[in-house]
Amino acid sequence: MAAAIDRAFADGEHLLVQAGTGTGKSLGYLAPSLAYLLEHPRGRVVIATATLALQAQLAGADIPAAVKAAEKVGGRTVTHAILKGRTNYACLHRVIEGAGAEQDTLLGAAEVAEGLRKTRADASSVLGAEVVALREWARDELDAEGAGDRDDAPTHTAAAWAQVSVPVRECLGAQQCPFGDVCFVERSRAKAREADLVVTNHALLAIDAMHGNTVLPEHDRLVIDEAHELTARVTGAASHELSPQQVERVARRCLPYLDDDLAIEFLDLGEILTDALADAPLERITDPESPIVATLARIRDVARRVVSQANGDEPEAKQASAAAKEIFDVAEAMAALKDGDVVWVSERERFGRWLVAAPLDVAFLLRDRVLSQTPTVLTSATLTIGGQFEAAASSVGLKRDERADAGAEPDDDAQAWRALDVGSPFDYQRQGILYVADRLPPPRRDGITPEALKELAELVWAAGGRTLGLFASQRNAEAAARHCRAELPGQTILCQGDAQLSELTRRFIREPETSLFGTLSLWQGVDVPGETCRLVVIDKIPFPRPDDPLMQARQNAVSRSGGNGFMSVAAAHAALLLAQGSGRLIRRVTDRGVVAVLDPRLKTARYGGFLRSSLPPFWSTTDPEVAVAALRRLGPEAKAG
Repeated sequence: MAAAIDRAFADGEHLLVQAGTGTGKSLGYLAPSLAYLLEHPRGRVVIATATLALQAQLAGADIPAAVKAAEKVGGRTVTHAILKGRTNYACLHRVIEGAGAEQDTLLGAAEVAEGLRKTRADASSVLGAEVVALREWARDELDAEGAGDRDDAPTHTAAAWAQVSVPVRECLGAQQCPFGDVCFVERSRAKAREADLVVTNHALLAIDAMHGNTVLPEHDRLVIDEAHELTARVTGAASHELSPQQVERVARRCLPYLDDDLAIEFLDLGEILTDALADAPLERITDPESPIVATLARIRDVARRVVSQANGDEPEAKQASAAAKEIFDVAEAMAALKDGDVVWVSERERFGRWLVAAPLDVAFLLRDRVLSQTPTVLTSATLTIGGQFEAAASSVGLKRDERADAGAEPDDDAQAWRALDVGSPFDYQRQGILYVADRLPPPRRDGITPEALKELAELVWAAGGRTLGLFASQRNAEAAARHCRAELPGQTILCQGDAQLSELTRRFIREPETSLFGTLSLWQGVDVPGETCRLVVIDKIPFPRPDDPLMQARQNAVSRSGGNGFMSVAAAHAALLLAQGSGRLIRRVTDRGVVAVLDPRLKTARYGGFLRSSLPPFWSTTDPEVAVAALRRLGPEAKAG
């Protein structure tokens, strides 16, 4: 992997690398990155990750160790920095100028907040204490010339953090803000501009692309880790939302700066949008003459007038105007119903209906604004789909006929790319079994079947707990937990929603015979080597919801262009998640266990072979007795005997 990246950096080509769990993937790209920087003292390499966890691991452990080793070899210290989006840092203007009266207490605010949480005080009291604690912490960070990074802050909720941070739109800018010279964001960007190696995230990479490459410092090589997440993260960064609550909240902020007529008109728009959404179907909006589009046009026009009128010099007026400008921009974009956008009505149980707009495709954005700017390495443990790299390449804008290691003849506009699968140190055939329950009935929409629940309980019993259950929905996870708790009263079954997911995961790791059931967030984010996880159960092939407007639109677009929309979008999505989910089982060379898929379609459906080719090459069986016997041999009773 390191040799291939070294070549790609030298030749200025793009490279896709699939590096299985356990290969030392981070070192695989850090070594050639540091070598490149030692050879090019004026160069800069940016590394973009999907998760804050990997970002922190790189900045706190992997990079310092690699830099120290590189210094011994090259005689020069490579500098490095971490760069996040604006809302990950405390805003000093918000903290100091926006702070209310502080609460006098002999205890620190963080201790007060923790005490309130433990006594289960009302939410407003906890929120208030958390905000005070965050303000104290931000001031301490200022005095200590710290980073003001949310990851270092006292325990808090998202609502509390929103009181001490500021959205991009509402930032006054370093030149106009009274705290511009000590701003945490400006400090982080200044440090990044001086660093040789910068670690950022996919979302900030997307924002940089959408804003003309003005967010990240200039760089001449780019590494994208967790690249299987890239298109989803870029799609999220390029998406917009609009709700009645949002319109009403911004209208109230703007009231002091508007005349009475415009203020009333702006306030009424929240209720008008609520009524329009109530009458609209929960689906994609395609008719430019629909009532919801007319409502969006009205919001756009009123918001334009608000932006023009709310133009005072004081910071609060500027921030209110910026919030109204965001309402204008989003409403304008949604009302346009551009061919490249998907706009739909969605619904949340707690907050009701709202509007969402997302790009139909982000491949052109990535090709034109990222890959065309910088030779790029994209790497992940799961980058092939159906055993091929072409789907991943296409998703980021690379074309099949541009693949240099397949004999492509590049022209002037080509983005030459190569691909490499470095394999895995694991012997999957000997370490794991894939059991497909092909005798079960197919999954149904109204919940997990009784037959699947019975099979699940037997497998968990055979494993002696030690089970990670990955379910297609929260309803299925909860039904499975109830059933297993009733059938296996001596075992501990944790279920997502019982407590914070981080606490449940810690218990699962700490208590080997405990099982953990959950949904999508467990498919990719849990690393549990050893005795704790002997069985991974997947209840259903994780196809996207058939009523997901964005996935529907993407499938239709592929079909219209002559492709197979189902295979290119739905099956590819499922294959990626199956690979990630089944990859939870084997995390070390000493791990052993079973991946059990309770969906017979993995074996019986025409697309089953395509999905199986994306999984680790486990030894496979459809015989439940074989799976049960294998789990019993790995169980605690067998070890004790």
